[in-house]
Amino acid sequence: MEQGKILVVDDESRIRKLVRDFLTREGYSIYEAGDGEEAMQIYHQQHDLSLIILDVMMPKMDGYEVLQKIRETSQIPIIMLTAKTSEEDELNGFNLGVDEYIAKPFSPKILVARVNAVIRRGAMDNASGNGEVMEAGGIRVDIGAHTAAVDGKEIFLSVKEFELLSYFIQNQGIALSRETILNNVWNYDYFGDARTIDTHVKKLRSKLGSKGDYIKTIWGMGYKFDTSL
Repeated sequence: MEQGKILVVDDESRIRKLVRDFLTREGYSIYEAGDGEEAMQIYHQQHDLSLIILDVMMPKMDGYEVLQKIRETSQIPIIMLTAKTSEEDELNGFNLGVDEYIAKPFSPKILVARVNAVIRRGAMDNASGNGEVMEAGGIRVDIGAHTAAVDGKEIFLSVKEFELLSYFIQNQGIALSRETILNNVWNYDYFGDARTIDTHVKKLRSKLGSKGDYIKTIWGMGYKFDTSL
């Protein structure tokens, strides 16, 4: 049974083959592109893709350019593969709307786990559409509409930033470890990369403005969302 269609974009054929082989075993249909321009052609041709796995360093058009163009019209989940691991690089991707980062070299099994989690989370969000609205300290999150606002002004959040904010509001006043956040927001087992969470929190705080102070750091543990002074 087909699980979904995934576009794999990487200029290294061996990487594409590795990803294709593992995801095909999971029941996914795989499309491949060797550069950014080819990726955009396939993206415009295939309107029912479930996810895009996108390399950063590519000829003709790099991964960030592809990401930016796609985000102009779509919130399709995007996982970026990168040999760049600096915080600045990750923040750039998250700012443009990437959902997940996986550093090269990577474990194919972990890649599969993250792909399954991202697609499963998207399916759950689409199915939930129940119009639930949460408010806390001037922040309003509409689960059904997938929108967020601060003091009545809408802010743009990536899919993962939206899920993280929603989880924080749902668990106000509770100290949450990084492991707990990763297991519940990213929906896969904790693999020890706390930087993924820290980078998302940093970006989310920035987008919330002064309300970002509601996300308290619990040193040596994780975070707590608290609107009290």
